[in-house]
Amino acid sequence: MRRLLPLLLVVAGLLLGPATPAFAHAGDTTEVSSYRTQVTGLSSPFDGLSVRVVEGGARLELTNDSGRPVEVLGYSGEPYLEVRPDGTWENANSPAAYVNQTLGGETPLPAGADPTAAPAWRQISTDTTIRWHDRRARRVDAGLLPQAAADPGSEHRLREWAIPLRDQVRTFEIQGTLDYEPAPVTWAWWAGAALLGLAVTLVAHRWAAGSARWLALIGGLASLGYAYARTADGAGWSGVLVLAGLLACAAAYRDPPFYLALSGFVLAAFAGFGSADVFFASVVPAAGPGWLARTAVSLAIGIGGGLALTGVLRIRAATPAAAPSTPASASASPSASAADSAVGSA
Repeated sequence: MRRLLPLLLVVAGLLLGPATPAFAHAGDTTEVSSYRTQVTGLSSPFDGLSVRVVEGGARLELTNDSGRPVEVLGYSGEPYLEVRPDGTWENANSPAAYVNQTLGGETPLPAGADPTAAPAWRQISTDTTIRWHDRRARRVDAGLLPQAAADPGSEHRLREWAIPLRDQVRTFEIQGTLDYEPAPVTWAWWAGAALLGLAVTLVAHRWAAGSARWLALIGGLASLGYAYARTADGAGWSGVLVLAGLLACAAAYRDPPFYLALSGFVLAAFAGFGSADVFFASVVPAAGPGWLARTAVSLAIGIGGGLALTGVLRIRAATPAAAPSTPASASASPSASAADSAVGSA
């Protein structure tokens, strides 16, 4: 088990180490969704320019390593962002600079926000990778669209979208699709996590000796894997998931009852129940298929809960039973009884 410690340190470094690209606007939390945004390509691609969807569809990410400036145009066709070799610049006169500050677009426009005005560029980063919200690529209204409302159990192509870019005088587009995907069977994931917790308790407490350590390792790696998947999707590293995963993995090295209960509780509560929103929607803020994220969360809930209960049962079994109390009448000393007898005979 000691050989696991260097591996855990390497995993933690990979999760915590990646640099974060520039954000045109920050502050929103990434949430699960029923709408999947996908980039299908560029209408006129060239080397060094790439675009992808990140944070579960909340933002687009553009990387320009071509060595020439590329503009992202706003909602009225005005210059909005420009990614140059020396970094990223934003047009302070573009209404998109304010509308895109939040997912809902609630930021009021200042008086100077005019798409017909000459650009007023301000540098917002020295990075050539930029992320931004864009209402053209997302579903922004509440409620289901008519086709999804009529058949919520099936997938639906809602629309195709395009965001214009400009390379000097040439205009081309980011192209993509927006789809509705039905929610997973929520009760089945909860039931699976509960049954797993019972199975872990039986195995770890009653049957296989040493099985708790391997189960803790599986649960910890599931939490670390989900943390990495979120990082790969651009959501940034989650200290809670990493800490819960490392605590559980440490139980594979030593598993005294109290630590087993503590690490199991942290794994279930924070990496499991704290991420249980993945059971309620199809699109999750993590790289890979949604079922993989849901499996990781189910493992955290089931294994963490089972280990916590196993630790409590071990603590209870190791606690010595209290000695039964003796009646007051039976606790009288023999000398006192002899004295009473002598007095009676006198």
